[in-house]
Amino acid sequence: MSDNCLFCKIVQGQIPAAKIYEDDEILAFADINPQAPTHFLVIPKRHLAGPGAVAEADQALIGKVMRVGAEIAKERRVDSFRFVVNNGAAAGQTVFHFHLHVLGGRPLAWPPG
Repeated sequence: MSDNCLFCKIVQGQIPAAKIYEDDEILAFADINPQAPTHFLVIPKRHLAGPGAVAEADQALIGKVMRVGAEIAKERRVDSFRFVVNNGAAAGQTVFHFHLHVLGGRPLAWPPG
């Protein structure tokens, strides 16, 4: 855990979040600034600063993050969805804790941004 990390504070219960899913390794919660009718985040509970910090030992955990994101979308009857993962401020990362955005529920244009 990182003392200054917003998402670590959510994991620790210091900051409230609208939780969707939780187990020993990951947490999913609603995005506070949704960009689509369905927009939630899935994070590992263990602090990883972003995709660039993912090591070989983290592969199973990050795969689980993606699988759970897809399962939650399916449970919400969202057949078409987009995963977004940003790495670094110039790419749009504002919280430096690995997180998967899951967006759906409306047509999503390409290219993004």
